[in-house]
Amino acid sequence: MPELPEVETVARLIRPYVSGRRVEGVEVAWKRTLGGMSPQAFERGLVGRRILGIERRAKYLVMPLDSGAAIVCHLRMTGRLHAEPRGWDAGKFWKVRLALDSGRELVFIDVRKFGRFELVRDPAQRLAELGPEPLGPEFTAETLYDGLRGRSRALKPLLLDQSFLAGLGNIYVDESLFRARLHPLANSRRVSAEQAALLHREIRAVLSEAIEREGSSFDTFYRTPEGNPGSFQHQFRVYGRGGEPCRECGTPIVRSVVGQRGTHTCPSCQPRPRRASRKR
Repeated sequence: MPELPEVETVARLIRPYVSGRRVEGVEVAWKRTLGGMSPQAFERGLVGRRILGIERRAKYLVMPLDSGAAIVCHLRMTGRLHAEPRGWDAGKFWKVRLALDSGRELVFIDVRKFGRFELVRDPAQRLAELGPEPLGPEFTAETLYDGLRGRSRALKPLLLDQSFLAGLGNIYVDESLFRARLHPLANSRRVSAEQAALLHREIRAVLSEAIEREGSSFDTFYRTPEGNPGSFQHQFRVYGRGGEPCRECGTPIVRSVVGQRGTHTCPSCQPRPRRASRKR
């Protein structure tokens, strides 16, 4: 599933082609992509409207319209967004096409049909349950520490909770925890202020580096709107490297399951927390 860096890459590359463009036509090949809205209502709400821009919120792409409504797109596992000349051969997996007044069309492609391309009246309300942006000014070492101390959960499931911190997924949580030398099963309440500050720094560093490399392509699905793979997968220190030597100490990377998610750690760099002794 595309995570924050991949979605940010899509927003940046699509923005020049959709910002300020008016929608002249709509085609829908898979109505469930619209999230419950009928294709007819979807078309009525879009044709003649101008797309003001495109931004990322967590793992969502948000395109506000001059009507006050917005297109909210979630790529899920296999979604891709392209802005191409009209008539572009999108293959058999396209779900929505928007004809723009520039002569291009915005095309949403989704092989597994899990993605969403919705028209919503109030995007702020639609995304209200999301937590802070990890690259935003509201996410500080202090707020992270307070958030960790205010809960008593294993670190990895907590960091994957989109209401706690928006946009992080499996790849970047594993990479951030490794750099911060924290085990995914460590209890959030036991993380010190110094550890929280290091984790905060590494989360932002990992995400920024991944954005610079246009995300990670570890399978055939994620490609940029230009059709290129990302390259951050070549920088992975633990993710997907089970059995391979740690780049820091040489210890074999261990793959386990935490919170029903495949998880990768270095046993030496990220020692597993000891269980608290029970009082008799």
